[in-house]
Amino acid sequence: MTPQPKFVLFSLFLLLSTISAAWAEDSADASEETAAESGVTDYIAMEPAFVTHVGTPDGKLTYLKAAVTLRASRQETRTAITAHMPRLRHELVMLFGEQTDTETLTTMDGQKALREEAKSRINKVLEEQHTGETITGVLFTEFVVQK
Repeated sequence: MTPQPKFVLFSLFLLLSTISAAWAEDSADASEETAAESGVTDYIAMEPAFVTHVGTPDGKLTYLKAAVTLRASRQETRTAITAHMPRLRHELVMLFGEQTDTETLTTMDGQKALREEAKSRINKVLEEQHTGETITGVLFTEFVVQK
């Protein structure tokens, strides 16, 4: 007995619909993974630049000027940063003021360590405030040590 043409056509339609739906689902998953991998980068400038005295109290006055920009991987992080900006600026003023080794500050390694500590302190504040947000990096867009 041969199948009815309508049955064959209907079976093919169902088969193609199923394959098409599975392909669309796989494509959506792949595009979500690609978006997660590429991510969003939001740069948040902390204005105005920081200017503070660094070095030992008994030493020659030395000043640090640092323009700081925070890097976030989610646009929602900007809201948390803006809401807590006074506290975040306070943390960085304290961090910069704690710097006593001005020679290290002028090296790439010293600046990298300072950026990492700044990132750690900012993320600690965001965690303490239960924002659910973190920053992924701290950039110095200007960094001057004047002796």
